[in-house]
Amino acid sequence: MAIEDLLKKFKEYSAEDTTKLEYAYEFSKEAHLNQKRASGEVYFSHCQAVTDILLDYKMDLETVAAGLLHDVLEDTTVPCETFRKEFGEEIYNLVAGVTKIETLRFSSRDEAQAENWRKMILATAKDIRVIVIKLADRLHNMRTLNFLTNEKQLEISHETLSLYAPLAQRLGIFRLKSELEDLSFKYLYPDEYDSLSAKVSLIFTRREKLLEEFKANLEKNLGSANIPHRILSRAKNLYSIYRKMLKQDLPFEEIQDALGIRIITDNIINCYALLGTVHSVFKPVAGSFTDYIAVPKMNLYQSLHTSVMVSSGEIVEIQIRTEEMHRTSEYGIAAHWRYKLGESGADRHLDEKLNWLCQWMEWLQDLSSPREFIESFKTDLELDQIFIFTPKGDVKCLPAGATPIDFAYVIHSDIGDTCIGAKINNKMARLDDELKSGDRCEIITRRNSMPKRDWLSVVKTAGARSRIRKYLREHPQND
Repeated sequence: MAIEDLLKKFKEYSAEDTTKLEYAYEFSKEAHLNQKRASGEVYFSHCQAVTDILLDYKMDLETVAAGLLHDVLEDTTVPCETFRKEFGEEIYNLVAGVTKIETLRFSSRDEAQAENWRKMILATAKDIRVIVIKLADRLHNMRTLNFLTNEKQLEISHETLSLYAPLAQRLGIFRLKSELEDLSFKYLYPDEYDSLSAKVSLIFTRREKLLEEFKANLEKNLGSANIPHRILSRAKNLYSIYRKMLKQDLPFEEIQDALGIRIITDNIINCYALLGTVHSVFKPVAGSFTDYIAVPKMNLYQSLHTSVMVSSGEIVEIQIRTEEMHRTSEYGIAAHWRYKLGESGADRHLDEKLNWLCQWMEWLQDLSSPREFIESFKTDLELDQIFIFTPKGDVKCLPAGATPIDFAYVIHSDIGDTCIGAKINNKMARLDDELKSGDRCEIITRRNSMPKRDWLSVVKTAGARSRIRKYLREHPQND
């Protein structure tokens, strides 16, 4: 990516002065001058590619500059003080955050993996943009993985699939997450990847006519409603289809939502109006409706989901959302950074939206064992959510498999510390029972009661685990 192309792409969404970007480009190019990649290309081509990905996500100037410079501290002889002096504290901290993740070395793989991720989380806690740069870096490395040995391909793909892709999902950056998953899938399970890829291409061709007819029918009925909208068709990424086949033990031919429709409109009221029109024209599939607008996912994702049956008897999945929700679904947390660029579009609720992330990272810092850290990390990245009601009708989101103890700590740490029992749907339940979506849970507490050590083997959330550990540390006489 030439400097002219980079500047043009940046100026499409930002009016900031680009002098610093131009300087970062030339500085990085010079610093990596005699370095080559495994492909034989000049090393700077990697820095350009990472920056191009960051520009796709419309990141702010400091992040784009840090993308150009992200390997300078690690892979060149430029001293830290020189770098800091040339580019200032903000860009230095971004690059240093990415560098710290890369330069750690440990004795065992399990320990290395856990400590690397702990370090990444600490860096991210200071600035979420560090992880966005790291994800862009990993994406380009995955795109060029064919130049490495088979052993390296498998190692990097496994790490990408188990940790980087789920983290991208947790941050709501679905486009990037899907590509990371499919590239990893390609190297880890090449036969399954090739087979599924061929089947998806074939069904997409076959169903293109069906989708066009469906869209035409929908357009005809929506036209009279006079609601602004646009319709997109989409295929699920290959790995998510493969995972669903394994989970449901079904062949590809029986996976019903490999293809679907998205309807994008201008406001929330129109989302529900469109849903009503869709259900009046097509027969909805029982139990398929989910309202992620009223109760968003943990990663900020919002949409209405429904499935309907078309005249041919086939089922089509439909997602209805606003333009802003669509942007968040494509770019996730990365989408919110661009609003720093101008007051007119500023997202004044960004801190609130990122609050879960800061809290989550604070909890994970309490964990000492590398293996426990990784397990907690993966559990909290899991986006299979259940929705539990309080006796007053408030809804709380928890990971699948959560218990009344997890629920108690989500309500308040004091409720968790003093809980002695629970009622699920008005029936007495054990504290280690698994909650199910839609359950109404009431926590029974007793003053002077306290957390038990064996709760640690029961709870699913990092928050509950962290609070129990904290209490046991502060009250060793009660343990």
